Amino acid sequence: MPARPPEPPPGPPEPGRALAAGLLNLCGLGLGYVFLRRWFLAALCLAATAALLVVALPADPDGVPRWALIGYPVLLLVAAADGARRGLRARSTLVRARPVVAIVLGVALLAVPAGGAVAYGSLRDDAVEDMLLDRLAATDALVQDASAKDFAQARPDYRTALARYSALTRDHPGSRAAHRVHDSLDTYYKDVSAPYAKKDHCGAVAPLEYLRDVPKSIDRDVLGALAAWPDEPLAVSLLACGSGKLGTAESDGQGGELGQLLRTFPKSAQAAKVEPAVRAAVGKRKDAMSGADPCAATDQLRRIGDTAKQLPEPAPGHLSGDVDGAVRDGDFACGMDQFKDGKYAQSRKTLADFAGTYKSDSRRGRAQQVAIAAEIAEQLPSAGGQLPPAKAPGGARMQMVISNDGPDPVEILYTGPVTGRITIGACGSCSAYSSEAVGSSKACKASGRNYPKKTLRLPAGSYHFLHKPGGEQATARSRAADGSIQSGYTYTQCSYVVKNSLGTGADL
Repeated sequence: MPARPPEPPPGPPEPGRALAAGLLNLCGLGLGYVFLRRWFLAALCLAATAALLVVALPADPDGVPRWALIGYPVLLLVAAADGARRGLRARSTLVRARPVVAIVLGVALLAVPAGGAVAYGSLRDDAVEDMLLDRLAATDALVQDASAKDFAQARPDYRTALARYSALTRDHPGSRAAHRVHDSLDTYYKDVSAPYAKKDHCGAVAPLEYLRDVPKSIDRDVLGALAAWPDEPLAVSLLACGSGKLGTAESDGQGGELGQLLRTFPKSAQAAKVEPAVRAAVGKRKDAMSGADPCAATDQLRRIGDTAKQLPEPAPGHLSGDVDGAVRDGDFACGMDQFKDGKYAQSRKTLADFAGTYKSDSRRGRAQQVAIAAEIAEQLPSAGGQLPPAKAPGGARMQMVISNDGPDPVEILYTGPVTGRITIGACGSCSAYSSEAVGSSKACKASGRNYPKKTLRLPAGSYHFLHKPGGEQATARSRAADGSIQSGYTYTQCSYVVKNSLGTGADL
């Protein structure tokens, strides 16, 4: 086998050739090694660049991994330095291109990595934009899903969506997604305030209150006109909802939605309609007093009154006269209606309270009359067959003397052509009888005993009487009875106690 010819000795140093090899290797394609005909090393450079492209493409919003971002430039610098070192004393027989041409080509090819970096940056920006647009679309979808739920259930989703919109405009203000957030917020406002669009004013209050707080979470410049939009719909909803609840809702201590309207938007057109709305509600209940259920209308008037008292000044002072007068009329109408319906215990209480509360009212006497008849009718239903006459009949009156043969005071209630009550003091020396028979035969007949007594003068007619024991220590039970007063007679009646019950006796 023939011996290999000896390798030619290294050529003299050529700085131009070293510079050309270094510059050509900086392009990342290994062309410096190609210039020096170092094919294996050229292939390694190409492989490194290919690996970088595999890692970097397609462009990701997060960019190239840190290790690649640092490692690849270091690799290029090493290749450039190695190429320059090898080109400095390369054998002249291996180099056929002129160094000047190679230097010019190396400088020109530096545009390859620079252009690649610029192109990759553009691709990465596009990837970021796509990511932000996807994030915006997902947030829009969350809002759409939330709009199908009740607001209370959807509220957490609405808050999440608002936070995402805010992050897009705050963290990526120049992005296409951020520029579209206003349109998304317009849809957001429409979805949240959907109850208002459907005229569900009570259901719209909470969503509209929520929307008024949105400017606390996102810049007003982004919201534009949306920032102030909820004010008028909220005022409209508070008025409509509060007016609709007048008389039906229990007081919340703040005047309900009407109180909230006056405190939140005191100078609004809707606030000016609060007092007329209350007066209209009062008028409606006053009209209902002549209907089938004046008691229900009166209860509603009381609730309206409670609401009116809790409104901010000066509304309570402006409304108190209308409401108080209507409640007074309602109490009277309710008590009379309860009597007609046979609800004697309720009628008695209602009318007794009326008489005790409105002492200067011209109907006080009538209320007391019917309350007496109702109390008698509780034990003697025949006394409730009709309302007692409002005026006493004319003509002669008969005398009835009622004595008390009991140890306690006794109250006598009567109704018929006239209605009233009297109280007879206790008989200090009297005691209860052992039986009804004994009492009937001996009551008020002991000689020498001075029984407490009172005299009634009654027109002729049928009467209903109720004897009620008085005094804090009384143990007897009331007793009711019917009676008849005829013209030309004088009557006596005796009240006595029989074993924890009250007895009565009457003589011609």
